[in-house]
Formats: sequence, structure tokens, C-alpha cells
Amino acid sequence: MPNNEAGPIPAPFRDAVDSIRRARFRSELSVSDIPSPSSLSPYSLALSADVTPARHDEDSELGTGRFVLLHDPDAPEAWGGVFRVVCFVQAPLETDIGVDPFLADVAWSWLIDALDTRDARYSKPSGTATKILSTGYGELADQGDGAQIELRASWTPDDSDVSSHVEGWGELLCMLAGLPPAEGVASLSARRAARDV
Repeated sequence: MPNNEAGPIPAPFRDAVDSIRRARFRSELSVSDIPSPSSLSPYSLALSADVTPARHDEDSELGTGRFVLLHDPDAPEAWGGVFRVVCFVQAPLETDIGVDPFLADVAWSWLIDALDTRDARYSKPSGTATKILSTGYGELADQGDGAQIELRASWTPDDSDVSSHVEGWGELLCMLAGLPPAEGVASLSARRAARDV
């Protein structure tokens, strides 16, 4: 449910929410509304997604993510527009992939590819990609070594039709979870092969 504590919902935000409702996601992705932040902008909508979640209300062991659409009719200078998308995706990895020095670059390029493949129009992209390596000890020794990738990103959509933006986020989450890429987006193994040539 959109956050609209600032009063009547402006038409551009209503149009943006409608475009999100029309978005199409891969069948492996379960997407639902979650409470949206009220402190970041006057109007917002937040979604949660899990790749083939095993249990209701628990993050997927394959990949999880959040997508937040912010709207401020006053167009904050830092945004460069009246909308801002803020998203997060996280997925476990094989340890040998987690130590790849190019992993963060690949994760960021997958986001850009997923948006560009869908002709999403945007400006001011920013974000961080974080590789997490872990080793279990004591009672957690049986878990052994593990790795995760987290990508946090934001960008300014050029207009209120943000369906391609939310679809790109969903595709990124599926790819990080190890699902085959959609047409037009290179896989990690293809990028490795190109780099090794």
C-alpha cells in the first residue's frame, strides 16, 4: 500500500503506482507490498521480493530484495526529478564466485543491463556492491565457508512509467540468485569468458 500521509495522492505518483501494478515478473519471483518508509519522501511505495521462497514471511535462501519508489512533488535537488528509486538485492553465492575480484563490477553491470534492456529511462544512478565472505566456527562450523553479494542502488526515473524499472530490479534479483538471464543480459560465465580472452 502506498504511503500517502502528505494528503491527496498526486496524479504522477498514482500513475507510477499503476505502472508498477502492470509490471510483469518471472514466475520464480514472489513479489508483495510491504510498509513503505514515511521519512524519505511525502509519497512512497515499497515492494519485497523473494526467489522461490520456501516459507511464508521468511527471506528466500536463493535471493531477496526490496524496491522503493519515492515521490516528492518539490523535486529535491539531489534527485534531479520528482521520483527516486531505491533498491536492495541480496543472494548467496558459491565461495569461488564470491572471491572473484570482478564480482562487484559484474553485479552493477547486471543492474544497468537489466534497466537498459527494458528501455528504462533514468539519470543519476548510484549504489554499492558488497561481497561478503564468511566461515563458520564452533556451533556454526558445519556451515563451512559461504559468500553473498549485496547490491544497494538508487536512480531517478525520467517519468512516471516505472514498470521497466521494477521489472529490471526483479530480473537482477533472479540473475544474482543464479537463474538464467533474460534475453539481452549477459551471464556471469559469459562475462568471465570474455574477460579471459
